[in-house]
Amino acid sequence: MSDDRPLFDLVRDNPERERHAVLNWEGSFEEYLGMVERDPRLARNSWQRLLDMIESHGSLAPEGRYGARRWKIFDDPLGGGADAIYGLDEPMAELVNVIRAGARGLGPERRILLLHGPVGSSKSTISRLLKKGLEHYTEQAEGAIYTFVWDVDGEVISSPMNQDPLLLVPDSRRAEVEERLNRTLRAEYRIVIEGELDPVSRFYFEDLMDRYDGDWTQVISHIRVRRFVFNESERRGIGTFQPKDEKNQDSTELTGDLNYRRIAEYGSDSDPRAFNFDGEFNVANRGLLEFVEVLKLDVAFLYDLLGATQEHVIKPKKFQQTSIDEVILGHTNEPEYRKLQSNELMEAFRDRTIKIDVPYNLTVSGEVEIHRRRYGGPGTPGRAMAPHTLEMAALWAVLTRLEDPAHPGLTLMQKAHLYDGQEVAGFTADQVVELRAGAPREGLEGISPRYVQDRIAACLVGEKPMVNAKDVLASIEAGLSHHSMVASEELRRRYLELVALVREEYEAVIKHEVQVAIASDREAIDRLCSKYLDNVRAYTTREQMVDDRGNLRDPDERLMRTIEEKTDIPESRKDDFRHELMNYIAAIHLEGKIFNYRQNKRLTRALELKMFEDHRDSIQLTSLVSTVIDPDTVEKIAVIRDRLMRQFGYDEVSADDILHEVANLFARAEQAPAGDGNQDAAA
Repeated sequence: MSDDRPLFDLVRDNPERERHAVLNWEGSFEEYLGMVERDPRLARNSWQRLLDMIESHGSLAPEGRYGARRWKIFDDPLGGGADAIYGLDEPMAELVNVIRAGARGLGPERRILLLHGPVGSSKSTISRLLKKGLEHYTEQAEGAIYTFVWDVDGEVISSPMNQDPLLLVPDSRRAEVEERLNRTLRAEYRIVIEGELDPVSRFYFEDLMDRYDGDWTQVISHIRVRRFVFNESERRGIGTFQPKDEKNQDSTELTGDLNYRRIAEYGSDSDPRAFNFDGEFNVANRGLLEFVEVLKLDVAFLYDLLGATQEHVIKPKKFQQTSIDEVILGHTNEPEYRKLQSNELMEAFRDRTIKIDVPYNLTVSGEVEIHRRRYGGPGTPGRAMAPHTLEMAALWAVLTRLEDPAHPGLTLMQKAHLYDGQEVAGFTADQVVELRAGAPREGLEGISPRYVQDRIAACLVGEKPMVNAKDVLASIEAGLSHHSMVASEELRRRYLELVALVREEYEAVIKHEVQVAIASDREAIDRLCSKYLDNVRAYTTREQMVDDRGNLRDPDERLMRTIEEKTDIPESRKDDFRHELMNYIAAIHLEGKIFNYRQNKRLTRALELKMFEDHRDSIQLTSLVSTVIDPDTVEKIAVIRDRLMRQFGYDEVSADDILHEVANLFARAEQAPAGDGNQDAAA
């Protein structure tokens, strides 16, 4: 239904007025105490508020027996996933557990949270998500936070550090107030009134106490409690400090500085009203303070930082120690952290930090999401990328971060597949946990996602209408010759070898897809599976089978072995495998379910390969590399192209590309001398 009112009336009639009134609530101190009594969470400290913010977004339990809970705040729900973090569930779960311990007052609340990891491992993104989450949370009813102002002789003076109104409660009554609040609090932490008034508030408090001969009630009548919201751009509740050149660093950037214009007005540089409480520690009070590259701070800054963490106080110039309540989050990279470890003078700082490793992502699927967030996937407008382009770039990046497996039967490629949750013959989820535990440095070294994105970008601005995985791998290879983060020739050679390894993987993937497209007869594969299972059942029960003519015959050993060999089942294990398969099917049937071979990737792959072998001669795919193709073959190849587009997401150009690529691979395999191993690759 259209609204025909004048545009001005239409625009001014919006919910912002009501929202503004809620977010700018103001009342007396007595009214505030009543609100706190009804909802004690209003009196949370910074650690408790941060924990509640994280939990307000919810979490997901790990899949299977292993893994860590995934906290949804790190999916960037407020930004539509633009800053989502992938593949770091365990470090993020560790971070949340530390915050939880701090909220309970178990010790971390007197420490610096130090995110440590290589460049480009999402440390800044984690900080940004927490800050953005706090800003949004304080706008919600469940995240409401309040401070106070003084109304003295017609002048309104704000608490310069947005302190908690409960700090106005006399020391002699704080324990009773805490007991009352914690009696009704439904939370895993306790409310504690900790700290003293800032110098400005103390000045007015003491001045009014003298005026009213110590009558606290009269003093409090000058207090107005106000709601406020965190806002980094307006420097409320969120602070960020980034070190500068040592000659330009000044600790007043953290603790505030004198206002020389007001010194003349108030007559003394020790009058708190002549001081600007606008340092990062001041503005971040009640919230979170981020230190970018914290280990690059000047030593003078570190002393302020130590007091702020351990004692929850800072020392502004010419004033007494001032209470603060904030979570201090720093981040640093590997070289800076090594310097910290070797510097004996920094022992006190090391003792007051909780290091949380933030490695590079070690799952290919997670790495793909990082790149897809920037470049999109197949079919995204303006992004001409063939299927598997991002996957192969991500695979190479992950391989650079992995250590060679100590297990003799496991390759580096298989290790990457295992970490990504894929099945690898002979290995279980238990062994994945062991592999990770045996390589604690994995992810702290290797290639940054930024390098891969730079090489993808270099391809996207080229002249090719469609960029594929081979193009990106070639770009990655070319860029390694002048990449500043590849420090040695030995490391460059290793990365080049990994490019070759990924190329082989890519060739295997596209060959498989072409094979599936050629053998893409679902009913025929179903019949083949049924035939295989009938033979296995007869074999395990030592029965004979009835052929098409009604004659009894032994189970078809050749058929069974042809399929089993494609699942890497050796001759020596065929009996065990067949009995296990039959026992599994029987157990499924006892549960009232039907066995679906398509849920078993290895068996499905083996059946598809068998179908491909049965049909490949009739397709003559290698004729694509010849100059003359007969019409019948052209028609069959068009059908395959259509299947590739329908089943695997190719467009016509990229489907033609991989058909020619796979045709070349098959042609080379057919021309290869017997015994060099390439014959098997074609299958």
